Amino acid sequence: MRDVISVVLAGIGGYGRMYLSHLLDGPEARACKIVGVADPLPQRCDRLAEVQARSIPVYESLESFYETQHADLAIIATPVHLHSKHILLALSRGSHVLCEKPLASSMNDIAELIESRDAAHRHVAIGYQWSFSPAIRQLKRDVALGVLGKPLRMRTMVLWPRGEEYYARNGWAGRVNDLETGAPVLDSPLHNACAHFVHNMFYILGDARDARAYPSDVTAELYRANTIENYDTAVVRCTIGKDVDAMMVASHAVPKRCGPVFSYEFEHATVSYDDAKNSEGVTARFHDGRVKSYGQPCASNDPTKLWHMVDCICTGDAPMCGIEAAAAQTALVCAAQESAVQIGTFPTSSVVMQPGENGTLRWVQQLETQLKSCYESMRLPSEARLSWGKPGNRVEVEPPTLFLVPVNGKHNGNGNGNGKAHAPKLTTTVFVPRVPASRAPLAEPN
Repeated sequence: MRDVISVVLAGIGGYGRMYLSHLLDGPEARACKIVGVADPLPQRCDRLAEVQARSIPVYESLESFYETQHADLAIIATPVHLHSKHILLALSRGSHVLCEKPLASSMNDIAELIESRDAAHRHVAIGYQWSFSPAIRQLKRDVALGVLGKPLRMRTMVLWPRGEEYYARNGWAGRVNDLETGAPVLDSPLHNACAHFVHNMFYILGDARDARAYPSDVTAELYRANTIENYDTAVVRCTIGKDVDAMMVASHAVPKRCGPVFSYEFEHATVSYDDAKNSEGVTARFHDGRVKSYGQPCASNDPTKLWHMVDCICTGDAPMCGIEAAAAQTALVCAAQESAVQIGTFPTSSVVMQPGENGTLRWVQQLETQLKSCYESMRLPSEARLSWGKPGNRVEVEPPTLFLVPVNGKHNGNGNGNGKAHAPKLTTTVFVPRVPASRAPLAEPN
């Protein structure tokens, strides 16, 4: 019988509530013991009374928890701009970490995160749930084995309406920087609601369990209909590695939900997924007529990543989606922010104000059709000669420098002090980000 894993949960409102429910209710929860929750506003969680009834201590912050307590696993579901800070804190206190996406809002954080993880001999997993699903894992294996042939083009589109209540739910939604600290937030569709699907394009092209491909150049056009600092609509084109063309289309300024939808074109097959055709799942259609179904990727409330992380702590296996695997999404988001000359706006006459249960929704007439056309043609709005299109700069993103660092064999525990758990088995890598090359000249509009 394996040891019970002690857990601290940072953030119990929002997505943190999902983790809390799995830890309180899930059949696998007997493998874990919640030793504390940390949240400055715990009353926002509708299960707070149950937490208190079970005598689980409630702390105002993760820092205050670690002043007197220890946990084998820290689950971080705090605001996006605090992820790096809280990962570093948990590692410094000897905890393994499962952090919600995204990994970070600045490339400057990545090297320190990996260095701290390796020094602590702890695991860090980032909760991109698709990366933990059997469907995506099998697809990733087929890509690595060459079953589908050489990757050629990748497209993803996610159109998810978000009303004023979404942007008013906290002090950082839709912001570029935190108002109090000035720390980068970069909250946007690409860095929050749709980040899973940005990440997946890079993740499946990695040739190892937790590896990923990396963007080499990015050109982005960013727009907003809402009264926010950052953007609610993005069309981004990039090159993955040396020669794989990719496009990501995402918007919250639409009247109805569409996606995620993706089309990954390979030498021998096209792999597709459409959330509206849920029964089909992820499907590869080979040019010779064969069809292979991979099944459904994980839903947002699927607990697979949580129990996977618990297993990794007990076995020493590296998690499926670690820091290196998550860094590509951070790189794309940072480069996209740099690429856009400015956040464009839509013509006032085209913006519709639609009252609803979740506050007023601002959506743009014809935008859904226009974005679908950009997705199909892999053209940016300015290239499609849309009246509101503003061309962005092409930003070169130099690949990370990776070098191998053997794990020190004398560290073989998981922090419990009982000597029964295992240290990570795999060699780790250190990521040294380089400053992106200077911007290419701004293209003249057609």
